[in-house]
Amino acid sequence: MSDTAHAPLVRPTWGFLFAHPAHFIALGAGSGLSRFAPGTAGTLWAWVAFLVLEPLMSPLGWGLLILGATLVGWWACTVTAQHMRIADSGHIVFDEVVAFWLVLWMISPAGFWGQLAAFAIFRVFDMVKIGPMAWADQTFKGFGPRGGFGILLDDFAAAFCTLIVIALWRV
Repeated sequence: MSDTAHAPLVRPTWGFLFAHPAHFIALGAGSGLSRFAPGTAGTLWAWVAFLVLEPLMSPLGWGLLILGATLVGWWACTVTAQHMRIADSGHIVFDEVVAFWLVLWMISPAGFWGQLAAFAIFRVFDMVKIGPMAWADQTFKGFGPRGGFGILLDDFAAAFCTLIVIALWRV
């Protein structure tokens, strides 16, 4: 391989997206290629996918999908981060996808406004990275399986905090 093959990618391309199945998954089927706020684009993609799948899925089906997506996402995020040579690129958005699916599944049934509120709360926690999100982001930074786990963990922490806010709001 040439030296260029080992150079870090600042922003992945469509060619990179389709170069490996892990890239397609980790980049949220292309939503992570967004030039503006790829994490928000990935979360929006997750919301649309949830709305499409919701009528077809049982609660058990969602639980199994989220579990399976977490395991596949761990692999995909690990591989993609290594290929990009960036420990946690903002273009890797599958972590937002699976974490937001968890939020939407846990608050179901919720109408548009409830889902929109969950979206906004989740995005704030994901972007601000305070408390548990900061701990997860810093503790598991790096490459390999530990780094891939960290990519997912800070978004699961954001999902957990989102669910706490929604639970307190509903009380």
